[in-house]
Amino acid sequence: MLLAAISGLLLTGSFPKIGLDWLAWFALVPLLVALANLSARESFRIGFITGLIHYLTLLYWVVPVMRTYGYLPWYLSIAILFLFAAVLALFPAVFSMALAAVARTPVRCLISVPLLWVALEYVRTIIFTGFPWALLGHALYLRQHLIQIADLVGAYGVSFLIALSNAAVFVAVTHARRKSWRNLPVSRPLLFSAVGVFAAAVLATWIYGAGRIRTVDDLMAAAPTKRIAVIQGNIDQAIKWDPAHQSAAIKKHLRLSHTVKSENPALIVWPESATPFYLFFDERPTEMVMAGIEQSGIDFLVGSPSVTRQNEKIIYFNSAYLISPKIKKVSKYDKTHLVPYGEYVPFERWLPFLGKLVAQVGDFRPGKPGKTLPWKKDALGIQICYEVIFPGLSRELVQNGATLLINITNDAWFGTTSGPYQHFSMTIFRAVENRRSFARAANTGISGFIDPVGRILTSTRLLEEAALVRPLPMLRQITYYTRFGDLFALACLTGAVFGILLVLGKSAIRLKRG
Repeated sequence: MLLAAISGLLLTGSFPKIGLDWLAWFALVPLLVALANLSARESFRIGFITGLIHYLTLLYWVVPVMRTYGYLPWYLSIAILFLFAAVLALFPAVFSMALAAVARTPVRCLISVPLLWVALEYVRTIIFTGFPWALLGHALYLRQHLIQIADLVGAYGVSFLIALSNAAVFVAVTHARRKSWRNLPVSRPLLFSAVGVFAAAVLATWIYGAGRIRTVDDLMAAAPTKRIAVIQGNIDQAIKWDPAHQSAAIKKHLRLSHTVKSENPALIVWPESATPFYLFFDERPTEMVMAGIEQSGIDFLVGSPSVTRQNEKIIYFNSAYLISPKIKKVSKYDKTHLVPYGEYVPFERWLPFLGKLVAQVGDFRPGKPGKTLPWKKDALGIQICYEVIFPGLSRELVQNGATLLINITNDAWFGTTSGPYQHFSMTIFRAVENRRSFARAANTGISGFIDPVGRILTSTRLLEEAALVRPLPMLRQITYYTRFGDLFALACLTGAVFGILLVLGKSAIRLKRG
């Protein structure tokens, strides 16, 4: 149990805010040591402990969010965190159980660790509403040479590399300690093979990364650029929806936008729900916003809730409006992947006490997936809030012609916890996977720009007013990952399922013969 807990803490330490990404290379080793000779049932329990400790410490920010904005008491907020962490802990638990069932030799262990880990990360991305938050590969978001493979295999490929490292280190540690895996010793040839395979994988990844960085840099140098501005209003969530502060919020965003006018941006981006009202529905505040935009003569992308009426029924969306004052054109993107209990209430019949955290609006409806907004000779791919953690949504936008990816968000919910840092780190993979420039406007931070290589060009600090401008290259090339998606992750899932079924089949045959 202690070893399992250590693995959970090491995993958390590899992600922001702590951000000691080198821990990821061996974070699973204590867990693997603990699993060495346990049964499948015992392995499930030990894996669950690793997952529970990891997600409790990684997602601790759930408690202040529930407490401050959900108005729940501390004991209930903590209980919800435990429930959330327990559900996510099932993935390391299943990983451990499957490893014990399938990997009955040290060689199989070496192969199975990265295969099973990636397979379960992919399942976590797609099951129920999906929650691919802090995949193992995301820990390396600052290691540019190692994350370039994401344009082939996505973040899952980086996860595979790290999981392979953990398996190789475990094989080396087991050999050095003269211990066993499933009562079988680790031979010297296997030790050399494990180290050699991992070293070759890292070297190949590094060489590919160096080559891709040079190639993409050349593409960026030849590509047309657009000057993009992002506005960080730093509006306190506690007063954001108070009508008494509505006018002040509008004036602040317009004032910050005016400060960058001299830098000639082609587009000014406001954060999610920058207008604390329904744009184009609430007349007086809408007139204030439009007057400021028309005076600037610059195109604006404005995050705002929106409302429409269909057959006597009012329908709400979480939206982004592209407003072009010179040509008198307005287009709109509606968020497609909604936040459970923030924008709609799943399982309301069974969990009515949770309600909604966003009490100021009705239940949102999802928009049309993959919708891009035509802009000049380009197209904008908008992702609102945590839509950016889903790689498939970014891919679909680029497939539909997006030459610039934009994330607008309101991370004020997280305060100064690790939440905003974790959220920001995942946007880098969307830029690399699709080789697109990325602009991000967050109400309280972190706002900034990321280039198609994954470099953070500029970023803001939390809880400060800011207005940033940057010329961004508009690339149009389509990557392998954009075109074909998660074939690598699907291959890992297929291999894992096939291996488990094969073992179960052999076990059934033995029982039948017995």
